[in-house]
Amino acid sequence: MRTVLATLLFFLGATRAQAQKLERINPDGLTKSPGYSQVVKAGKLVFIAGQTGVTADGKIAGPGMKEQYEQVLANLATALKSQGLDFSHVAMTTTFVTNIDEFRTPEVQALRPKHFGSNPPTSTLVQVVRLANPAYKVEVEAIAVIP
Repeated sequence: MRTVLATLLFFLGATRAQAQKLERINPDGLTKSPGYSQVVKAGKLVFIAGQTGVTADGKIAGPGMKEQYEQVLANLATALKSQGLDFSHVAMTTTFVTNIDEFRTPEVQALRPKHFGSNPPTSTLVQVVRLANPAYKVEVEAIAVIP
């Protein structure tokens, strides 16, 4: 009887998980693309597309890693705010850079603690040959959790 009950509860939970609604959001303040959503909400999880150093009007914030990373963090803040969240809700980030040494300079590294404070998320840092636009130097995607 316990096995039947456990199996029934498992399948009911699986059905509920499969029926979970996905909300696709393109908040004001971020660039719009017909090819993807900037934010996808699934239950208590919020997935934020890779943010680059581009302003809402499509202009690159500057040629340097620092200027672009500042814009990336501003874009992440906009995406989070659109869901009533802030950096404290971010569980994981993945950062893609075209030059890891430039990303690790003190002036660039000082930006992260300003936003994430003393409770940083898990992170992965990857150097790539190039991003979607050759002028892009950094891109960050994130997963946040709604309390």
